[in-house]
Amino acid sequence: MSDTQPTVGNDNPAADVIVTGNAAGFAQEIFAGSHRLSADEPRDAGGTNTGPSPYDLLLAALGSCTSMTVAMYARRKGWPLQQVTVRLRHSKIYASDCAECETKEGKIDRIERDIQFEGALTTEQRSRLLEIANRCPVHRTLTSEIDIKTQAT
Repeated sequence: MSDTQPTVGNDNPAADVIVTGNAAGFAQEIFAGSHRLSADEPRDAGGTNTGPSPYDLLLAALGSCTSMTVAMYARRKGWPLQQVTVRLRHSKIYASDCAECETKEGKIDRIERDIQFEGALTTEQRSRLLEIANRCPVHRTLTSEIDIKTQAT
């Protein structure tokens, strides 16, 4: 990792996320506003394990958005939610093994998300929070059509 940070937009949430890495390995520096993170691959995948893998970061984005969204909803409703814990796993599965999936050939990505709610919630409140989890912005992005435009600069 270098000691110099690329110019980024400090606390502006619309600022670019900048990722830079030496082409000799997998370790990356990530600059998101005023925040600095690392990414890498595990040693068994050829990395140096200096940070989470890209898929770990993707799961972290979904998990943190899920937790924030359900907690905000519970606060607005005045519900006694005390803590949210989200556990996530990513895997590749055969499309033919997924009854609810449109794709039926090859492999697809599967994300398993387990959400634990702590607090004196009713069964109905817990059920509603599970519905709200599927409405978090990152979940909606991941389950929608995504258009990524790439260019060299």
